[in-house]
Amino acid sequence: MYKTEPIFLQPVLQERIWGGEKLHTEFHYEIPSAHTGEAWVISAHPNGPSIIKNGPLAGKTLADAWKEQGELFNKASSNEEEYPLLVKILDAADDLSVQVHPNDQFAREVEGVPYGKTECWYVVSAEEGAELVLGHHAKTQEELAQMAEQGEWDQLLRRIKVKAGDFVYVPSGTIHAIGKGIVILETQQSSDITYRVYDYDRTDAEGNKRELHLERSIQVTTVPHQDAIVEQTETVIGDLVEKKLVEEQYFTVYHWNLNGKASLDMTKDFLQVSVIDGRATLTIGDNSFEIEKGTHFILPYGIGGYSLYGKAEFIVSHV
Repeated sequence: MYKTEPIFLQPVLQERIWGGEKLHTEFHYEIPSAHTGEAWVISAHPNGPSIIKNGPLAGKTLADAWKEQGELFNKASSNEEEYPLLVKILDAADDLSVQVHPNDQFAREVEGVPYGKTECWYVVSAEEGAELVLGHHAKTQEELAQMAEQGEWDQLLRRIKVKAGDFVYVPSGTIHAIGKGIVILETQQSSDITYRVYDYDRTDAEGNKRELHLERSIQVTTVPHQDAIVEQTETVIGDLVEKKLVEEQYFTVYHWNLNGKASLDMTKDFLQVSVIDGRATLTIGDNSFEIEKGTHFILPYGIGGYSLYGKAEFIVSHV
């Protein structure tokens, strides 16, 4: 089962108040509205599980596969009760709310779920001058609470400009927000816990403001802010340049730039692959598969060698 083919996945589209239409115009997904903010492209989370498109598990969810066919992910080698990772593409047509996520311990003890949320972003595209919120300027928890309660957002929030190809690592406890005009691919723990710090006093179609979670936000925020330091390395494999973007506790993430042909070996428990530009041919054994921008799949445990041919960019991750 899946020894000579990948597990292709159908994205789950999510509408958001800040979403737009780029998931359709750039990735050709059928979006539910002009306010589509997220495509959950590799997901076993109950709030948006991916559907398997091919092979004997076609029509089942990735969560079903994890539960029923754990050998595809070498599940016996891990202590994970649930599929550990989640990959999304986000289209920020407007600013996302300023938010923060808890760590595993807080998530288990307070929310009763297995995972907190450490995440990272690869900037697929960004309008000129686009920026993110990453961190804050408060020196103590008391100062953080005071500045938040008094609405001193310009003084509190730390902003950085970004462009296509930038990478940002966002550990749990980091105040953050994706800014208007940015499309990112996000790799994260499989968690949907968000504590909203500030939402620009926006209202929905019914005139209601979205709920804020200031008390819990202050509880889980790292104070003072600490910039994450990641060591990045490059490896050349045939005509593929592999750049390791981050290697941390929960995931390792790479950018692959293919311009020709590369032969690779599958050495991980499983590999998550997203094509973010171009097109290529994936060959496993005697089987070949055409893949292009917007294709997402998992290479399961034990497939051995495989090859890629074409001109394409990928974001690849594993636990």
